[in-house]
Amino acid sequence: MKIDPETRAVISHTAPIKPKTFNDMEEAARAMREQGDRRDSIFRQSMDAQKHASELLEKKFQEAVKKAKETPDTGRPIRDFDLD
Repeated sequence: MKIDPETRAVISHTAPIKPKTFNDMEEAARAMREQGDRRDSIFRQSMDAQKHASELLEKKFQEAVKKAKETPDTGRPIRDFDLD
């Protein structure tokens, strides 16, 4: 990069050489297949999590109902404002 000292403007510039991502087409094709396999695996895991999400939410709800039945209702909590 050359810069003019008086005007501080760039006179010439050469961009850095970017390295190749892949050396040959076979390597690029293999990377694409691996990326596709990884994407499919993540999708399957997400589907399994969604299938079991309703069961998990139902268990959490049942536990909350059980806990609510075990603890008595004490009414409204006393606030500092109510004590004045």
